[in-house]
Amino acid sequence: MNILKSAFAAVFAVLSLSLLSAGAQNDKDWARFGKYENDNAQVTAKPKAVIMGDSITEGWAKKDPDFFTANNILGRGISGQVTSQMLVRFRKDVLDLEPECVVILAGTNDIARNNGFITLENIFGNIVSMCELAEFHGITPVLCSVLPAARYGWRPEIEGVAAEVMSLNGMLEGYARDKGYVYVDFHSVLKDENGGLPQNHAADGIHPGLDCYKIMEGMLLDSLKQVGK
Repeated sequence: MNILKSAFAAVFAVLSLSLLSAGAQNDKDWARFGKYENDNAQVTAKPKAVIMGDSITEGWAKKDPDFFTANNILGRGISGQVTSQMLVRFRKDVLDLEPECVVILAGTNDIARNNGFITLENIFGNIVSMCELAEFHGITPVLCSVLPAARYGWRPEIEGVAAEVMSLNGMLEGYARDKGYVYVDFHSVLKDENGGLPQNHAADGIHPGLDCYKIMEGMLLDSLKQVGK
């Protein structure tokens, strides 16, 4: 009897821990609505553009904040995010701010499987959904290529990264052409012979340094001039 009691106690303890863990997960702000909640509340004038993205966008705004301020651009990048998370927070971090256009720079973390496996078609579909939402609300989408990547240091087991990036970019470029959207082809300008970002642009092969961002800024400003033409 004591053995049975001990066994039941052990099972109960495991179940209790599992429920507590599940509860903690349920309390997590998965899409990170809270990241820019205060910043969004302080936006009083319509921005020229909002850049929706991941750590590449977040790092951009941190390394060169003057670029964003001078050009009335808001950065809404969150490190590690995949397109599914961006799509979920798209209303709060883009639509509600009523920008003239939204610049979408996304997809590399999906290929890196940051939130599990997802096909290129579904990554593309998430980005298309963001574009459709933007258009419905009178906001012009501007699509960016995924930046060059040959491997992910945090996911070295993933093979064929450069080819995956190029395939997704082909889908995005074709969609932009069909819809008449401006397409910013960072990939073609920045890639090295292996299809990645060279070290002089990104020490880790993924996240740009300031000099690389400066190149991207010139390209983006030239592209934004085409919006509405």
